[in-house]
This record gives sequence, structure tokens and C-alpha cells, in this order.
Amino acid sequence: MKTFAAFAVLATVLGLNSTIARAQAPAASSAEEAAVKNVLRQYQEAVEKLDTTGTSRLFLANSQVFESSGVEGNYNHYAAHHLAPELGEFSAFTFSDYKATVQVDSPYAFATETYTYTIKLKKDAKTPIVRRGVATSVLRKNAAGQWQILSTHTSARTPRPKK
Repeated sequence: MKTFAAFAVLATVLGLNSTIARAQAPAASSAEEAAVKNVLRQYQEAVEKLDTTGTSRLFLANSQVFESSGVEGNYNHYAAHHLAPELGEFSAFTFSDYKATVQVDSPYAFATETYTYTIKLKKDAKTPIVRRGVATSVLRKNAAGQWQILSTHTSARTPRPKK
């Protein structure tokens, strides 16, 4: 009985100590969250410029891109076979109502972005395409300490009419 009581006291103390340690552990720094958001912003800016040049540095080589219900492969494949040709058909691509939340759990970070985007096609710039979008991404800090996108999934739909 004494052994059980000692074990119970020890478990309580250890449990309490681990709770205290978690409470005292520093939260992910705002600098890390800002660094992750910066990677997302750089990608967003490239899309708005209609130019994927240099964007592969934002992604890990073994990245995975998912768009709506499609598996697009790694970023380099996606950029070459999907994104860049698509951007070539646009005269403008703009984001608005952008919000991003980031949770850092190093060496990973988890991001959710919501936004509205507007596309103008070269062949019909007078009729914009407006969509409400969401993206979820997992980023990983590389050996050099830089954040890169490991996977990203985007989806969009026509905005619902405002009531």
C-alpha cells in the first residue's frame, strides 16, 4: 500500500511538473510567425505579378500541391505545367480580404489563409472572375533555418451573395 501511495504522489508531482513546464515553455515567437507569413506573402506577390520566377525557393523539393480536388505533384511540376501557363492567360490577379493564421511547432508551421481573389483574363478583361478562397499549408524549417512550404492545399468557390 505504501508503494502505491508513493507512486501516486510521484505521478501527481511529475504530472504537475510537466504541466508547469508546458505553461512556462515559450510560445512560438512572433518572429517565427512573421517569417512564415513572409514566405506566404512572397508567393502571393509572385502570383499577383503573374510571374513564378524564383518561387521554387519557397517550396521544399519534395513539396506537394493540392488544388481543389486535384493532386498537382510537387511545386516545380505544378508551376511548370499548371500555374505558369494559367498565369499567362491572365491580365491581372489580385487578392483582397486576406487573413492568415499561423501556428508554429518547430520545425513545422501550419498556416490557414482566407482571401478573395479577382482574375482578369487577357481575352475578356471586362468580365472579372471573383472567387472566395482558402489555403492550408504546412511549412518546414530547412537546415539553413529558412521556412519552406512542404504542402499546400487551395480551394475556391464563387462568393455567396451578401444579404
